[in-house]
Amino acid sequence: MTNAANESFFASLKRESFPEDGCFDTKAEARRTIFDYLEVFYNDKRRHSSLGNVSPETFLNQHFRTQKTHLN
Repeated sequence: MTNAANESFFASLKRESFPEDGCFDTKAEARRTIFDYLEVFYNDKRRHSSLGNVSPETFLNQHFRTQKTHLN
């Protein structure tokens, strides 16, 4: 990942999941919030420009709908 991509990702993470004051009350809250952001939202729901501005979930659904099934 390039530096620009890293900076963009972390800016999105902070903007979309951190508390307004930028501080979590506990380390456990921070871990839970960041995990939820990554695993529930970012990886499945958030639109990605590298996928044509669709979510990974939508991209995979479109991909598998257009692929022929091959049974070996």
